[in-house]
Amino acid sequence: MSRYTSATDADRLQMLEAIGVDSIDDLFADVPEGVRLDRTLDLPPGKPEQEVYARLRDLAARNVSAEDEITFLGAGMYDHYVPALIDSILQRSEFLTPYTPYQPEISQGGLQVMFEYQTAISELTGLPVSNASVYEGPSAVAAAGWLAHTHTRKPKFLVSEGLHPHSRETLETTSAGWETTIETIPLDAGLTDLGDVGDDVAAIFVAQPNFYGAIEDLEALSAAKNGALLIVQCDPLTLGVLKPPGEFDVDIAVGEGQSLGNRLDFGGPSFGFFAAQEKYIRRMPGRIAGETTDVDGRRGFVLTLQTREQHIRREKATHNICTAQALNALAGMIYLSWLGRQGIVELGELLVSRTHYARETLTKIDGVSAWHDQPVVREFALTLSKPAAEVIEFCAERGVNPGYAAGENVLLVAITEQRSKQDIDRLAEVLEEALA
Repeated sequence: MSRYTSATDADRLQMLEAIGVDSIDDLFADVPEGVRLDRTLDLPPGKPEQEVYARLRDLAARNVSAEDEITFLGAGMYDHYVPALIDSILQRSEFLTPYTPYQPEISQGGLQVMFEYQTAISELTGLPVSNASVYEGPSAVAAAGWLAHTHTRKPKFLVSEGLHPHSRETLETTSAGWETTIETIPLDAGLTDLGDVGDDVAAIFVAQPNFYGAIEDLEALSAAKNGALLIVQCDPLTLGVLKPPGEFDVDIAVGEGQSLGNRLDFGGPSFGFFAAQEKYIRRMPGRIAGETTDVDGRRGFVLTLQTREQHIRREKATHNICTAQALNALAGMIYLSWLGRQGIVELGELLVSRTHYARETLTKIDGVSAWHDQPVVREFALTLSKPAAEVIEFCAERGVNPGYAAGENVLLVAITEQRSKQDIDRLAEVLEEALA
């Protein structure tokens, strides 16, 4: 498939004028008529890029003997479609950098990326300030923990069992150096059972949706926080259909940005996002870019706030990882712009619809039941009558990856727009065989 190009009809006319010809046909005037295509190509009507890509992939698959695996694996990294225009814009010279500028005002392209990205994340989460990205999701959680520790000076974290295991491990590792104790809050019917929050709690960590796919009640959790900071690790693509954290009394929203225009690529790289209430801005990790005008009145960008001086501040730094994953964050911003306000809602509704169909279909199989009955958007947990590892191995031999083993008999199934009704029916077929 050819690369996406953003040239408009006006752009083409301007290029033709510069070349000195009247039309594109004039460019081929020197090609003998006998070798020119003198017929109209018999092509079907135009289709969405994703469907064209799938069709071309099917044609290419005729050259190999093995079929592609149908995967329902998620658990934090998801197989979403990445449009061709992302690579096209990423390769523009003013944006092509994976790092942060050390001579910022001469790096207008990099600063524009930061500014546009911050705006997109702030609008998405409903929180007033966002930084210019961090390394990935779990380190964003750890950075939020450090902010809460320095802000409150309290010794305890309450961490939901529904927080992603990688984030819990990262938080435990980093907070050990702060002598902060961590108490794990269990799930009740799939939801975080917060109970009474003591006066010694610095922060409460939850995920939305949580690791098992359940949509948490952020209103109830924020009402019970008792002065602690409420830190929510949210899934950005679900925010098209769920209320954003900023509509509740949430202090900090962090998350993994892979699902926003970043391919899986064997687990990375990706980027983490970090948004917060404005009162925490000087304790946030990373950098913040701002918009201004120069002496001639032209629009420009500046580095408004730079807190990433860990090479100077040492233990007083807001973060200990310098990399901002700027190129991956740019891909996320382009993806959100491509979707637009309506597109992210439509995609979210599509995920809800297909996920509902998948859960209803799979729980009709003997030996399968829902691990919880809470509403879900894109992922859900199932309880199996056989060990999940054995079921996954059986299905894999038949070309289907049914999901992630989230427990001995717990299977976590992820649905994206890449998985069709036919794919879900195929999963049901092999899962029924595995449990027979």
